[in-house]
Amino acid sequence: MNYKTVRQLVATIGALSMWTLATPAAAADCPDYLDHEFRQLHSSKTVNLCAAFSGKPLLIVNTASFCGFTPQFKGLEALHKRYADKGLVVLGFPSDDFRQEADSESKTAEVCYLNYGVTFTMLSPVSVKGSKAHPFFQELARQTTAPSWNFNKYLVHPGGDVVKHFGSGITPQSPTLIESIESVL
Repeated sequence: MNYKTVRQLVATIGALSMWTLATPAAAADCPDYLDHEFRQLHSSKTVNLCAAFSGKPLLIVNTASFCGFTPQFKGLEALHKRYADKGLVVLGFPSDDFRQEADSESKTAEVCYLNYGVTFTMLSPVSVKGSKAHPFFQELARQTTAPSWNFNKYLVHPGGDVVKHFGSGITPQSPTLIESIESVL
């Protein structure tokens, strides 16, 4: 091994050590309701919200492929592109609770990724309301209100508290939503 290779190896090990030390502390500070693993949409890959996004502001949205609000995907993607470098994480959760989601994940993925160019994290379908709601959405509802339709938005502070709930009619371009996002960045 030459000197340059050894330096690169030491730098890599140092960076990995720092990441390893930082990750458990960040995960330890993560609220229990965020400590869930979800499968990514139309994929076998999973993501644990605490491990992946602890300490970051989150915009959580229950989505549907065939809803009058489905064009909001474009606005959500614009928010993702505008604020991702400042730490905002947009998370989409397809749900058929309002009977407007595709029958297959492949069709949902097509609507999101091909029709609307979504690059933010989309997760596999979950229930978002009532007694069958995923515990994650039960806690969002407890802290604010349960979704009454598709495309409800929940803004979560980097510390894990839900800052605000926005109903379906509040578009991603809404000044109220944008001001709230900017307040947690």
